[in-house]
Amino acid sequence: MNARVRRHARPLDLRRGLIDMNHGSGGRATTQLVEELFLKAFDNEWLRAMDDQARCELPPGRLVVATDAHVVSPLFFPGGDIGSLSVHGTINDVAMSGARPLYLTAGFIIEEGFALADLKRIVDSMGRAAREAQVAVVAGDTKVVERNKGDGVFITTTGVGVVDPALAIHAHKAQVGDRIVVSGSIGDHGVAIMSEREHLSFDTRILSDTAALHGLVAHMVRAVPDIHCLRDPTRGGLATALNEIADRSGVGMRIEESAIPVRPGVRAACEFLGLDPLYIANEGKLLAICPADKAAALLAAMRMHSLGAEAAIIGEVVSDPFHFVEMETAFGGTRMIDWLSGDPLPRIC
Repeated sequence: MNARVRRHARPLDLRRGLIDMNHGSGGRATTQLVEELFLKAFDNEWLRAMDDQARCELPPGRLVVATDAHVVSPLFFPGGDIGSLSVHGTINDVAMSGARPLYLTAGFIIEEGFALADLKRIVDSMGRAAREAQVAVVAGDTKVVERNKGDGVFITTTGVGVVDPALAIHAHKAQVGDRIVVSGSIGDHGVAIMSEREHLSFDTRILSDTAALHGLVAHMVRAVPDIHCLRDPTRGGLATALNEIADRSGVGMRIEESAIPVRPGVRAACEFLGLDPLYIANEGKLLAICPADKAAALLAAMRMHSLGAEAAIIGEVVSDPFHFVEMETAFGGTRMIDWLSGDPLPRIC
């Protein structure tokens, strides 16, 4: 956009204005939206070039790429919003390989009539989350769809990072005898979303755990380089993540109910709603599987980081030709933990 166009364009009304179809046309209104909203929030040398691509430097290592689409409802929830979630979710997908996330791209699908004030709030939140994670949003795209065809805003983010070739963290590497470690309490994010969506209130306010986990992962890898598996248990929760790893590694899992950290408020909310915390999504927790003789060192390292302060060893990998996940219950029995069936909490990420 040249100076002449800028002089004749009214500034965006970020208090009362609404998105209209012109903002997705690729013309003057689109450029104005990019310059006055997105560029200000994400400002960095790559975006300032205003090209259709970003040319970025990569340090040595293997390239790691992850893409994640975010359709959470509601857009704003206790502890976060779709903006910070879209940054954290993709950073975490990259980090679960042991990689250091470097860059993000962001694609927005915005519904006609969406409030510019809400869009600014979301974009500003994304900018803060990216800066705090020291990851730059270097490229993006914006599309506008007709009213009643977009449900506010959807965001797709792609993350790029690099991983040391010496690291080999994969879902198929769990071995019999390995220990299973979780970084903290489970179910916070899903219950926070549901309580906001259904206007439920509990004695203790439940906040989403959304957070970028790459700092914790780097701390873990320095302490125990031979971690076998890492996974962030998002959709489907801890139960589904364990079943995925068991299936891909050709092993079984045995976990202890009493060892799994669950906040009292989350447990109470799940009992009230008829939900199981094991299947509830998390956005700031990770699952690690490591050799038994390294578990104590890994646990100690995790607990030294703020995002792993409540880390716990919750079970072990066992030999099982059927690849079952079983849980020793608090009452002394055994319960099968199957894959998630259906979707008890849709639109949670």
